[in-house]
Amino acid sequence: MTKAYKYCLTALAAALMAACASMGTPDGGPYDEEPPFLVASTPTMGGLGSATQKITLEFNENIRLDNAFEKVVISPPQIEMPEIKSNARRITVELFDTLLPGTTYSIDFNDAVVDNNEGNPLENFAFVFSTGDKLDTLAVSGTVLNAQDLEPVKGILVGLHKVGDDSAFYKRPFERVSRTDSRGRFTVRGIAPGEYNVYALADANQNYIYDQKSEKVAFLGSSVEPYATQAVRADTLWRDSLTIDTVKFIPYTRFRPDDLVLLAFTEPFHSQYLQKSQRPEHNRFALYFAEGNDTLPTLRGLDFNSDDAFVIEPSEKNDTILYWMKDSTIYYRDTLTVEVTYNVPDSLGILCPRTDTLYLSPRKTRERVLKEQQEAYEKAEKEFIKAAKRRKDYDEENPPVYVPPTPKLKIKSHNSSAMDIDVPYTISFEEPLRSIDTTAIHVSKAINDSTFVAIPFLLRASDKQHRRYHIFAEWRPDEKFRVEIDSAAFVALYGAVSDAFDEDIKFRSLDSYAVLNLMIKGVGDGTIVQLLNDDNPIASQRIEQGRCTFYFVRPGKYYLRLIMDKNGNGLWDTGDCAARVQPEAVYYYPHSLDLKAMFEYDQDDWDITMPLSEQKPLEITKQKPDRERVKRNRNAERKFK
Repeated sequence: MTKAYKYCLTALAAALMAACASMGTPDGGPYDEEPPFLVASTPTMGGLGSATQKITLEFNENIRLDNAFEKVVISPPQIEMPEIKSNARRITVELFDTLLPGTTYSIDFNDAVVDNNEGNPLENFAFVFSTGDKLDTLAVSGTVLNAQDLEPVKGILVGLHKVGDDSAFYKRPFERVSRTDSRGRFTVRGIAPGEYNVYALADANQNYIYDQKSEKVAFLGSSVEPYATQAVRADTLWRDSLTIDTVKFIPYTRFRPDDLVLLAFTEPFHSQYLQKSQRPEHNRFALYFAEGNDTLPTLRGLDFNSDDAFVIEPSEKNDTILYWMKDSTIYYRDTLTVEVTYNVPDSLGILCPRTDTLYLSPRKTRERVLKEQQEAYEKAEKEFIKAAKRRKDYDEENPPVYVPPTPKLKIKSHNSSAMDIDVPYTISFEEPLRSIDTTAIHVSKAINDSTFVAIPFLLRASDKQHRRYHIFAEWRPDEKFRVEIDSAAFVALYGAVSDAFDEDIKFRSLDSYAVLNLMIKGVGDGTIVQLLNDDNPIASQRIEQGRCTFYFVRPGKYYLRLIMDKNGNGLWDTGDCAARVQPEAVYYYPHSLDLKAMFEYDQDDWDITMPLSEQKPLEITKQKPDRERVKRNRNAERKFK
């Protein structure tokens, strides 16, 4: 045997030994995919006659609580916050309120109990016991939605009061209570037989009583009487992702009603008070109120004549009001004393006049403003003289006199080069106008690329936005127009003068738009339909004889919302819990609409009777469901060798 042959045999043996030694390495065994389960408790699950206020729960493995403060709900509600702890395999719940006799207690953990290693949740886990000789087992469930936009309301309390005392909601904590999850879903457990009123409450002060008008609230229009029925559900076992292995039919107890829908709203309440006043500059000041009002406050100058002294710009709800002072002898003062009279609610909620005295001072004194103006003038004068000397036209004996330029009023355009045919031409200004010379405004239409002819127009102030003006003319699709404004056409309240301005615009052709025809059954005339971009209304129409049409719709994805405008004010109106008045009903078309240019769409499949919780498309639902824990069969995915 040669030496080379011996070396080859030795290398081959070493390679075989290495291969045998690395056939596999331990990887910790199979994954734990089972949720924890309860193995013991004090008191026992469903126990009767319990008097202990410390509940201990033992599980088969180490567990932890996931977001217990938000998920765990105890019923009857506890005024003093209970203490909930987890340690290893144990959860302890200590109640500090005195236990009520003959009462079923439920501790609803939802899916807060998870195993410590893999986070497998023990879903829909509730621990119940009774201080009496019977256990109440009925339950009701449903959904809470925001009334104005059908958003699921997460974390709001849902509670019951027995029928018979209509004032209980305002005086006593709920008898049974639950809390909604991220889908707005709730289940109230441990209910005794009887008839109940159902409420939802965003309980700001955590006393389980509706005692603050600012709290979001909902009520069911009729009482409910919980009951149980026997039902069967199908449980499908899959051989693989495409093949069904078996379908098992499993009997269970179904608690009804289980499809309640509560619409949450905030009641109109009068918290009218003057939050603050500001005078950012000498010539104007603003008043900020906590709430809007139907009427403007009354102002009286105590150290000046306030008759016709202001240009007043209120916000849409009259909760912010800007006052521009007309007279320079007034606004040059460093302090103005103003008496403001406005309406505030008394103890019964009735609006009564109240008068406050305000001392309004700007951030800068008049002396400082004049000094800054003088410094700016001197600096500009020096630059003027330097420029004259550079041009070599400076005469020492007859030096040129620097004249400050007239303050300029900027014209701001709110238009694009490609305009929508149904949108007016719009300009705005930074301060109110003193005068307008419409003869200095010219609107013309293009005959060809270089020739324009004048056309008639109208200039109108905006009804909704201050210092904004619209120009109306016979605009035509796919045609070019020019707006020209001579200098000094607009003069501002404080003397600033506008410069010359011109702008060319072109309106989109009719081929750029879609038309949407809607036919909706079961709604009356005057009902409002809103065309939505995301969840924001961009256009609205009133239904007449079950129909309405949106013209000049740009291509894109849209959604639809319907408002039952009962009082015809063009707005969505909230409800009144005490008067048992529900907010105006809102519905969504459950799908998006992909509209293309040059197409006319007829939509007649809007069924507003489908369940409200299924109407709003998920794409525009802001309150998304919490990410559900996906149970992966990771053991089946692993390959052991």
